[in-house]
Amino acid sequence: MPEDTRLQLLKECSEAHGIVGFEDDVRALVRRWLEGYGEFAYDGLGSILCTKVGAERPRVMLAGHIDEIGFLVKLVTKEGFVRFTPVGGWSTQVLLAQRVIVKTRQGEFLGVIGSKPPHLLSGDERSRAVKIEDMFIDIGAESKEEAEERFGVRPGDSIVPLSSFATMRDGELLVGKAWDDRVGVALAIEILREAGDGHPNTLIAVGTVAEEMGLRGAKTSPWTAQPDCAIILESAIAGDVPGVKAEESIEHLGKGPTLFFRESGALPSRQFREFALRVAEEEGVPVQHGFLERGSTDGNAIALHQQGVPVLVLGVPARYIHSHSQVMSRADYENALKLCLAMAHRLDAETVASFTAW
Repeated sequence: MPEDTRLQLLKECSEAHGIVGFEDDVRALVRRWLEGYGEFAYDGLGSILCTKVGAERPRVMLAGHIDEIGFLVKLVTKEGFVRFTPVGGWSTQVLLAQRVIVKTRQGEFLGVIGSKPPHLLSGDERSRAVKIEDMFIDIGAESKEEAEERFGVRPGDSIVPLSSFATMRDGELLVGKAWDDRVGVALAIEILREAGDGHPNTLIAVGTVAEEMGLRGAKTSPWTAQPDCAIILESAIAGDVPGVKAEESIEHLGKGPTLFFRESGALPSRQFREFALRVAEEEGVPVQHGFLERGSTDGNAIALHQQGVPVLVLGVPARYIHSHSQVMSRADYENALKLCLAMAHRLDAETVASFTAW
């Protein structure tokens, strides 16, 4: 894919609005970028699948989740401020003074997350982190009635982080929201577009829904995909920042994509990972090793589909995930793509069968 086209894809993936349960815009984005590259299908929860046939079997699932973390409107105060509840895992330390978009039946409205001013806090209050239940969103309404009637705010409306795509270090680093997991969505799109016609398998790019709240799409989409193996395309947690110990994360930006040895409560396929390491060595792709000791990926659920599916979890390291501004390396993304395309052309029936040859 040309450089400017790739950057446009990544920009669109990052900036698209799609919190859990409201993934419509990202689903449409996937369809637009993959139109003409395969046949589309959907599961009952809204996961989107695009199937490109080389050989009939094996069926290789390429899963990236299209949802992101965000918020829902909980209520409007009499003064017109929005109280909210989180959707997905947020740290309260990254929220105050951030901009958001409140999406209502009347349109999209800019909001700012606020709390009691620091000058009015007691000494005890200043020493404690502000709780989400003590925060509010200011959309400029002067009363509850104006917020509800003029702005159209209702309980259950979605609230999305507002953060524009940008580059750093002459384009070597990419900054944006929702790399967890729009980086995986972009990879799935590019793999299908770039795979050509010579792959010895059927490739199914899957944008799963609701990963951030219970891996829900990963539980339903395999019934439509019927995979013989699955590559989970994810973000990984970069540890190359002050305060992170090596035993917590050894992943660094620019040193290659991450192959996961474990995630919380699950172990990806050892045989599939060894295959990926061999391909990486043959292709000259640098790789890193990851241990996700807290948190899970879609692989946790897909691996348990029917009689079991060999799963490989591949991540692109990113700093500051689950915040408004996340940073990843373009080189890591491109090496992840190179590795996945090389695997796609080697995952024939005999190779995939070897993952379960006990």
